Amino acid sequence: MIGALWNGMTGIYTFDKAISVESNNASNSNTVGHKLDDITFEDLMYKSRYGKGVGTQSIDKQFTQGYIKPTNVNLDVAIEGDGFFVLNDRKTGETFYTRAGNFQQAEDGILESQNNLKVLGLTPQNRTIVSSNANDSSFSNEFSRQITSLDISNDTTVYNVNARATDFYSSAVNDLNTQKGNNYKTASSKINDVELLKSDYTEKLKLFQSNPDAASVPSLSQVSQVNFSSLLSQLNDENDYISVKINNSIIRENFDTDVETTLKNLADRISNSQGFKSSVDTNTGILTIEGLVAGKEFTLIDANVNSDFAPVSKLQNATLGSGLAMVQTSRDALKNAIENADGKFLEITNVLAYGNNAVIGTSEINLRLNALGLVPDAKGEVSISNDGFVYVSNGDNDFLVGKISTANFKNVQGLDAEGGNYFRATRESGAAYNADKMNTMVSNSLENANINFGNTLSTLLIYQKAFEANSKSITTSDEFIKAAIEMKR
Repeated sequence: MIGALWNGMTGIYTFDKAISVESNNASNSNTVGHKLDDITFEDLMYKSRYGKGVGTQSIDKQFTQGYIKPTNVNLDVAIEGDGFFVLNDRKTGETFYTRAGNFQQAEDGILESQNNLKVLGLTPQNRTIVSSNANDSSFSNEFSRQITSLDISNDTTVYNVNARATDFYSSAVNDLNTQKGNNYKTASSKINDVELLKSDYTEKLKLFQSNPDAASVPSLSQVSQVNFSSLLSQLNDENDYISVKINNSIIRENFDTDVETTLKNLADRISNSQGFKSSVDTNTGILTIEGLVAGKEFTLIDANVNSDFAPVSKLQNATLGSGLAMVQTSRDALKNAIENADGKFLEITNVLAYGNNAVIGTSEINLRLNALGLVPDAKGEVSISNDGFVYVSNGDNDFLVGKISTANFKNVQGLDAEGGNYFRATRESGAAYNADKMNTMVSNSLENANINFGNTLSTLLIYQKAFEANSKSITTSDEFIKAAIEMKR
């Protein structure tokens, strides 16, 4: 009878724990990233073949994937697969781990958890700046013209390229008359050249983007010449002319005042055709024509003085090039064209290397563009990619500011639950290791608790009945004891 009373007591004590565990699961069914607690039982030691009751064997976390729910909140991110976000306590410097990705931006711009722990990851390790003015290192309001914003990446490194220019439409002016005959351009032709070279720069970037490991070979522009020297004596009056045919377009100049002026006028008309510059040596009668777009061929035929043809020669073939040098050639041509329009060019490239899978990022991720020296006094819209890359947008520019790291453990059951959806590494869990290849991140979404209401409610009923049954065994044992005492009296 005493044994039965004891067995009932162990049952009461154990199933009280079980109900507590399962009610905790039910109460956290809507907690972001919560992981189910699972209790298991063991029978206690036997004596003379009689069991001595029940005890709690273990209470473990079940780290199965929870349902990922879209939230349309730009700082929400869920992990699909194995791993944990890595957090750092601002006050103590301790490291914690969580599956809850409902992040926020702190007052100082740092990406953090709801309990003000910093989210850790990688940040760009290098920055290269190409600028018309060495004093320009961020995109101030002066740089109002968008050029490009895109990533070039391979399996180990991301090159985040952003470029802008000042308003070359308003700054462009005609060249001085003293420059006539020597790559002379009007304001409108300078603007047209910039727009053409902007398109070429974007195309070259996308070409490099499609094959980032291509060999670095610079592009070359075509350079051709026409030798009019033996025919210039035919230019005597307004009925005489000089002409060239470029890409099926005939550029013709009638005799004007003198041969020198006529030659210069022809060169200037070519220079003011989009994508070309031209100069003439009036002493020799040699006209030089160069394409502004590196790697783009042009045809130059039918160079005439009246009805007679002048000899045409190609000094340099157009070469497309490849890789980084190809892009740099195009960028420099664009930069020169913008500067020729009295504008300024600025390109900022943030380089983030992430290919070392032995490393877990330990840097805080700042979301303020002014703190990062990219755009003065500006905040932007934050987005997180499925690779965990964090971008902050300003206008048409998407700036890469970091990459969220994930970590995993050989024995996740060995992690200590700290409350607040946080876990702490222990000796049993082992050291954290990089888990970036073990998962993807789902932006604008959160992972729900991995709680099944049907299972939880049915389990609660089972534990309730077990609790009641053990209560009954206690009352029954108590009645037996009372009966025995009465019999002895």
